[in-house]
Formats: sequence, structure tokens, C-alpha cells
Amino acid sequence: MSQQATISILGGSGFIGRALAEALTRDAQGTGRTIRVITRSRSKAKQLWSLPGIQIVEADIRQESELSDAIEGSQVVVNLVGVLQSRPGKPWGPDFDECHVKLPSRLARCLIRLGIRRLIHVSALGASDQAPSMYLRSKAAGEAALRGTLSIDLTILRPSVVFGTGDRFLNLFAELQRFMPIVPLATPHAKFQPIAIDDLVAALINCIKNPETRGNTYECVGPEVLSLYEIVHWAGFYSGNPRPILPLSDSLAWIQAIIMEHLPGEPLLTRDNLASASVPNVGSGPMAPELGVPRPTSLHAVADAILGGQTPRGRLFARRAKTL
Repeated sequence: MSQQATISILGGSGFIGRALAEALTRDAQGTGRTIRVITRSRSKAKQLWSLPGIQIVEADIRQESELSDAIEGSQVVVNLVGVLQSRPGKPWGPDFDECHVKLPSRLARCLIRLGIRRLIHVSALGASDQAPSMYLRSKAAGEAALRGTLSIDLTILRPSVVFGTGDRFLNLFAELQRFMPIVPLATPHAKFQPIAIDDLVAALINCIKNPETRGNTYECVGPEVLSLYEIVHWAGFYSGNPRPILPLSDSLAWIQAIIMEHLPGEPLLTRDNLASASVPNVGSGPMAPELGVPRPTSLHAVADAILGGQTPRGRLFARRAKTL
């Protein structure tokens, strides 16, 4: 990649996209490199406006012509677009279909037409055409659409759940415990291997820089396998608002999901989320060395700072985690 390359980020105004854009602008200082954040609404990227060397491009990436115009002139494209929930449908619902399947296919056509070879695509740990959830099956279909395009130098990252300042994971569970006297919890035994946002961003930047990563698919995970019960417990602990957790049976979890699906606004839980959680969200091994993250960050090392609890025991746990 040349010093003055343009790196375009689809989904750059989201949680991962903002962190990546900020890190890339720091890395690009003095090189003349341009970081281009592509978003449907410029206002959503407001906190990135003042970064040096950044371009905010407003585009409706559902329209192929607008997507093509937005990435034209790029040397590298990073696709971070994804949704956790969709309206029902077959084989995987219209929202999953648009974001996870149609967009990658559309993007591949644009890359070929513009002569852009390098694409880094963020998928999901557990993506498989045999997965029990629409979410994971649609992620697998998007990967397949890109792998079938031989003229693209493709790298796929499959992260577990991502935590960090401003996430909707640890912070959501902490917020629930701030206002609820008890937390009724579906799928308490579901397994995750959470990765810190800074580690995922480091892996993405190493993929941009390191040609050895081309043609590969990588799992991106943290150092610890935790149950959802443990994650919710630690979210309450580090935020300073621990609450009793009530594990729900599968049948009660199903009822809870149905009720939440019919409430106004974006649901906190859907039946498809339950299906995704039935598959352990755990890597098959440590992160590959070429991703440049030799010691992934423990949740305990940063959760106290992320959640703002700053409890004495939390600070002690954080110090201990950093020495491991």
C-alpha cells in the first residue's frame, strides 16, 4: 500500500468504524494517506469530523451507483456493515439479506468495475450455511459471495462480541442493572470469547498493511471464554451496580424474546438472537500471529474504565488482569 493511499470504510460511523477511523488517522499522520468514512448520514460521524486526513462521504450504499462513486479512487476498502436483527423472512429476513448478502455482492461488482483489489470484510464468529440462526447463515452467504470473486484480494475477519468504550454490549448490561432490581437472563450458559475493540482495530490495521493476510479468514477473539451469566455479572460488578441475575429456562427465554420482538423500537432480544447464542461463540485457537495481537486484552483489564464504576475491588481486579 502506498503512503498516499485512500482507505475507505463502509460502516465507518458505527462503534467499530469510529475506533478504526480514529486509529487509522493517527497511523496516517505525515503520510498523506486519506481515510474515507462512508455513511448514510454525515451527522452520525460527527465525532470524526475534526480528525486530520479524514473524509466523510454521505452515500446510500443500497444504490450501486452511489456505492461505486463513494469508493472510487480507494486502494483499500474495509466493510464493517452489519446488523444483529432482522424482520422475519426466508432464508434469513430482509434486513440480513440487504446488509449481509446483497451489499457484499454489490460491493464486489463495484470493486471489479473500478479495479480496486484489496477488501477486508468483517463477518462474525460462527458464520456457517448450516448455522441455526438467520444472522449467522446470512453472514456465511455474504462471505461466499466475496470468495467467489477471484479478482479481489480478500481478507475475512470473524470476531466474537466486541467490547470497549461506547459499546452496546457491556454498557447495555451495566445500564440494565442500573435501573432493574433483578436481571432475568435468557441463555445464561451461552459461551462467548469477547475481544477488546482496540485489539480488533489492531488486527484490521495489520490486515491493511500485511500482504500475508490476503486470501485468509481469521477468527478474532479475546483471551477468556465467558458465559453470558459471567459477562452480565462482571458488567454489574465493574459499573458498581451489581444485581441478582435470574437465569431463564429455554421456554421462558423464548416467551421473553417473542414479547420483546413486539415492543416498540429496536428489540433487546429476538428469537434469532437465541438461535445464534445456541452456538458457542468461541474461537478454535489463539489469534493468528500475523494479525499482530500477541496478547489480547482481558475484559477484566479494561472493564472498570469502560463502565466508569471505579470501585476499589474493580481497580484491584483490573491491576491483577494487566499483570497476567
